[in-house]
Amino acid sequence: MTRPRRVLVVGATGSVGQLVVAEALREGYTVRALVRDLGRASGLPARAERVVGDLTRPDTLAAAVAGVDAVVFTHGSTGGGKSGSEHIDYAGVRNVLAALGSNPARIALMTAIGVTNRTGAYNRATEAHDWKRRSERLVRASGRPYMIVRPGWFDYNDTDQHRLVFLQGDTRHAGDPSDGVVARRQIAEALVRSLASEAANRKTFELVAERGPAPLELDSLFAKLEPDAPGALDACRDSANMPLTQEPDRVRDDLVRVTPR
Repeated sequence: MTRPRRVLVVGATGSVGQLVVAEALREGYTVRALVRDLGRASGLPARAERVVGDLTRPDTLAAAVAGVDAVVFTHGSTGGGKSGSEHIDYAGVRNVLAALGSNPARIALMTAIGVTNRTGAYNRATEAHDWKRRSERLVRASGRPYMIVRPGWFDYNDTDQHRLVFLQGDTRHAGDPSDGVVARRQIAEALVRSLASEAANRKTFELVAERGPAPLELDSLFAKLEPDAPGALDACRDSANMPLTQEPDRVRDDLVRVTPR
């Protein structure tokens, strides 16, 4: 596998995105940050290229994706309810994939632990899990190399809680930190390190931390994961509780458009 050189970070000014930018620079990547407002990018390292674009407007994304070898998604809607979940969490991924066109850029996508839980109060109110899960499906259907991480609760870990554990099947649905916790910095590290790891390709997992030291490398953890089945829309071991036949027409149409012919 060829190591990517130029990485686009979507959600670069967010709490995880800023750490992804810094980690990718440390790893020697050329980093491009997609921002809606240059003023909000003042905290990013000077070496990071800033490109202005709006995830909700596909016509503004051409410059952002031009010449990139990889895209890391850390974006997320905040307080936008069901509309925000669809138009940011889901359509942001759809629009970037559309802008990439035939560019086979590698994808690293952050969603959330519990993303397959459709009946919890949080998803009923926001549909955030449903739309994040649909964004995962777009990535799998696109035929690009990818890794999808579903992190636990950000920075709820104790000071001695850095031993990373990769889970599959998304079975933790309490909707609180008992589902699992992990440091934002370790989420960023997993996203960035997946870009150069063949062992991470086509893997989807929940990321939590237990008591113990941080691992020195992640390839051995990636290698132990079961890959998603070829052609499957959902992750291996996920509950089959989102039938494609019951999905909105617009979602099915997006899947057709993103699937290589």
